[in-house]
Amino acid sequence: MTHTTHTAPPPGPPAKTDGVRRRAGRRNRVAPHRSWRQHPLRRLTPWLFLLVPLALLITFTYVPVGNMIYYSFTDWDGVSPDRSFVGGDNYRELATRPELFRVFAVSLYYLAASVVQIAAALYFATLLSFDLRLRNLFKGILFFPYLINGVAIGFVFLYFFQDGGTLDSVLSLFGAGGDHAWLGDPQSANTSLAGVSVWRFTGLNFVLFLGAIQSIPGEQYEAAQLDGASRWQQFRHLIVPGIRPVIGLSVILAISGSLSVFEIPYIMTGGATGTQTFVIQTVKLAFQFNKTGLASACAVVLLLIILAVTWIQRRLVPDEKVDLV
Repeated sequence: MTHTTHTAPPPGPPAKTDGVRRRAGRRNRVAPHRSWRQHPLRRLTPWLFLLVPLALLITFTYVPVGNMIYYSFTDWDGVSPDRSFVGGDNYRELATRPELFRVFAVSLYYLAASVVQIAAALYFATLLSFDLRLRNLFKGILFFPYLINGVAIGFVFLYFFQDGGTLDSVLSLFGAGGDHAWLGDPQSANTSLAGVSVWRFTGLNFVLFLGAIQSIPGEQYEAAQLDGASRWQQFRHLIVPGIRPVIGLSVILAISGSLSVFEIPYIMTGGATGTQTFVIQTVKLAFQFNKTGLASACAVVLLLIILAVTWIQRRLVPDEKVDLV
């Protein structure tokens, strides 16, 4: 009879104690990761990006406006370091001298030109938003005048409108020859200068309108074509409602620009022959007659007029939210 011998298994490693297990668990545990959304500095990030633009805006816009308002209550001549506070004397002088506001009549020429400018820009933007040959070339031609410096434009058209100049030479080819004093009569001079502003600023409105028209979804045009809508019906019922905010912006820019015209008439005529605008008059008060305090009051009044006109326009024609999607 045989006997089976049972051998005991080899001894294993000693069991870990509870303290060792707890220490190993603490070593293996990973600390929770804090995302950037939960970081305290995340709230400061937008302000860090806005710091430089806000500093530039305050330094070059609001500080000069504040100084201008302060100067309007003084009799500063622009040269002397002495500035005497005169209260509202400058504003009372403006109120008792209506001839200082008669120059606003010149702005009516530019306001009428702005209507032509917006209509032409809207027409070309609508036309070139469709698939036409050489449309990119025409886009560049329309926008190019806005890129030219205003002083250069003034000198170019000064020779264009002079007696026997380019315009007279072109008219002579069609049998309408003769020297015309285009800048010698107040009515023809203001009409000519307003025409120059149309040529220069149509490109800006054209780009604004074109970008707004191209932002309208293409499915809207396809649906309109399937419904049998003509180009005029697409323009009236689709394009105009879709770009109404941009049209409102263009109207505001046109009104404010008409009231503050300076560059073109100052270069071409210097304000002579009845072409003096309110801004040219203000510049002459400050630098020709050394009445910086009165000129500052004129600038403040012009700023208030533009803000009031803009507010009235926004109240009469409020922006409507248009959802074309």
